[in-house]
Amino acid sequence: MKIAILSRNKKLYSTRRLIEACEQRGHEPMVLDVLRSYMEVVPSKPEMHFKGEVLQAFDAVIPRIGASVTFYGNTVLRQFEMMGAFPLNESVAISRSRDKLRSLQLLARRGIGLPNTGFAHDPDDIQDLIKMVGGAPLVIKLLEGTQGIGVVLAETKKAAESVIEAFMGLKANIMVQEYIKEAGGADIRCLVIGDKVVAAMKRQALPGEFRSNLHRGGSASLIKITPTERATAVKAAKVMGLNVAGVDILRAERGPLVMEVNSSPGLEGIEIATGKDIAGMIIEFIEKNARPNRTKTRGKG
Repeated sequence: MKIAILSRNKKLYSTRRLIEACEQRGHEPMVLDVLRSYMEVVPSKPEMHFKGEVLQAFDAVIPRIGASVTFYGNTVLRQFEMMGAFPLNESVAISRSRDKLRSLQLLARRGIGLPNTGFAHDPDDIQDLIKMVGGAPLVIKLLEGTQGIGVVLAETKKAAESVIEAFMGLKANIMVQEYIKEAGGADIRCLVIGDKVVAAMKRQALPGEFRSNLHRGGSASLIKITPTERATAVKAAKVMGLNVAGVDILRAERGPLVMEVNSSPGLEGIEIATGKDIAGMIIEFIEKNARPNRTKTRGKG
């Protein structure tokens, strides 16, 4: 198969591993920088261009679209969908998962466990917002933040008020969540492919830090997850409509709570922690499922 990998940097670990997995299984991968890809939108024969060349048809496309280029990256992906390529994750599902508030609303509607979350626009509502999530300590998150950037732990009510007022003063969109103390600065990243959790790792924050992201210096280790955690991760990915997802779960006294569903999960940490060939599993999924014009949304939405 001819497989397009939408990635801004072919030297990134995840991109390199996907290239290797494609070549090992006899496929032809091509890495495309989404910001250098552009398109002709016409009714008869939509085209994709890359660095001055017209691209021939691809059998499948693997989107590795960074959060900062979600809008344009999804536009490129939609064009591939319209041209009949099978997307590993569809554009609509990526848009859904990248909108943190919308994704939590969808998960809540399906009864999936979440940290209590509040969202408001007016500074006059701050007091009630803090009360809504159980008071301090609480977590304040920028809706556009990634990899732990723009996430603040406010340990007192006064600190929470100050941080929320500051963000609102900057016209930043934020949400407020309850702090799950019993998680102990750790979360679980479940890697879902299709309807299975194929790998799971525990991410532990550094001492004095509550963000467990590996980009923030957190450590990764192998972990055995419970059947409930496994079912929660698979259901969360399905609600988002993602074939491949990294589902981040907190272990709370009331059961597993989903923090986030990531549509472009990094492969390095979880492959090293578990010793599993995740990239190979992703290509195997494409082999089993790729068919022309199989996109449910056909580029709509």
